[in-house]
Amino acid sequence: MIRGPKIGRRDAMLAGLAASLSASIGTGLAAIGAAQAKPANGFGSAGIAPAAGVIAQTAMLQQALDEAAASGEPLFLPAGTYRTGRLVLKSGTQVHGVPGQTVLRSGGETIFEISAANTVRLSGLVLDGTGASEDEDGALLAATDASDLDISDCRFLNSGAGGVILRKTAGRIANCEFGTINGAALLSEDAQGFEIRGNHIHDCGDNGILVWRSEAGEDGTIVSGNHIERIAAKSGGSGQNGNGVTVLRAGSVLVTQNRIAECAFSAIRIKAASNCQLIANSCARLGDVALDAELGFEGVMVANNIVDTAATGISVTNFNEIGAHAVVQGNIIRNLFLRKTGEARGTGICVDANGTVIGNVVEGAPAYGMRIGRGNYLRDLTVSSNVIRKSYIGIGVSVSSQAGSVLITDNLINGARDGAIRAMKGPTPIGSDLALERTASYRNLAVHANRSS
Repeated sequence: MIRGPKIGRRDAMLAGLAASLSASIGTGLAAIGAAQAKPANGFGSAGIAPAAGVIAQTAMLQQALDEAAASGEPLFLPAGTYRTGRLVLKSGTQVHGVPGQTVLRSGGETIFEISAANTVRLSGLVLDGTGASEDEDGALLAATDASDLDISDCRFLNSGAGGVILRKTAGRIANCEFGTINGAALLSEDAQGFEIRGNHIHDCGDNGILVWRSEAGEDGTIVSGNHIERIAAKSGGSGQNGNGVTVLRAGSVLVTQNRIAECAFSAIRIKAASNCQLIANSCARLGDVALDAELGFEGVMVANNIVDTAATGISVTNFNEIGAHAVVQGNIIRNLFLRKTGEARGTGICVDANGTVIGNVVEGAPAYGMRIGRGNYLRDLTVSSNVIRKSYIGIGVSVSSQAGSVLITDNLINGARDGAIRAMKGPTPIGSDLALERTASYRNLAVHANRSS
């Protein structure tokens, strides 16, 4: 009989260990395979799957959202279209999709509602309202008393009302798209420190971004790096609609480095809002005043902006009892026009009170390069070191009986067809060109060292 090789005790132990390791590895691979096959958060077992937006999946989505919030784990929605009604997001909810491909579609109702919740995260989702609306004051997403809200890389499309409405909310919206919105793309009211950055907002019926407070006070919202275009004024009005960015009663708001074009009225409108800054924005093709600050503000800086094609470039006016402390500096304003309806405009810069207008360039103003004061609304201004080219009147300055003091010095004015610097009684220029003549007869003016040609 042929005997096999003799197996010692050591060899037997090694063979047993190898068999044990092989069994453990096999079990581990099977478990990993099972985990990979099962979507996170029990997504598969919940029965939710894209249904091409045909079958309403509201209840299943709500259950999955509630379970995700309770567990603290993110909910991932694969690419596809999900038909849904109103979904409530609780504290700690995180929902992530495939950017541009995970679509939540409603029949006009709000899709996401957040109330008294904190730390909600949304990314990579498309909220599509299909152009319908059950509430003209509604929106695709509405949040109230929310803190640490973070929305990024989402799209808000085809709303018959608004895009996003936030009240008493803190957080940020970044790198999102808002398109074909019947009302305003984004309303933030009574914010608790909010950031609106890097969004693309286009084709809105009434407004782009609204930063409001119910009562005047410090707000501190930052609006930066957004691309805003094609904003209409379907609801009409004389300026409350048709704007890229509107700040109402919200103090200490910074609006900077935005590209805003093709708005029915203004690129940026500030009303009754103090200590705001409009800095380094690029604005083009506006139907009215490109950068407008008015009524009941104290403190505004308008600096280093470019305006190309508007009825008026910059207006800081209507101060009444308060409304002052303005700096208008280093802006470039070109290609102003006269409107066919309403007030004609055609002016580069209008300023009324308590500030400086310095180092600006204005070219192509069919009315005034600069209009300083209006009637008795003029107080304590310095206008210096500006360049004004190709205007009808270079600088028109009020000399009404109660108008305040103005210093006009070191400006270069070229190609003004009806005078470089003219005294104004109401809308009418009087007297000779003050760039060429002494101004002793006007008690509120000091005009020195200007150059005209």
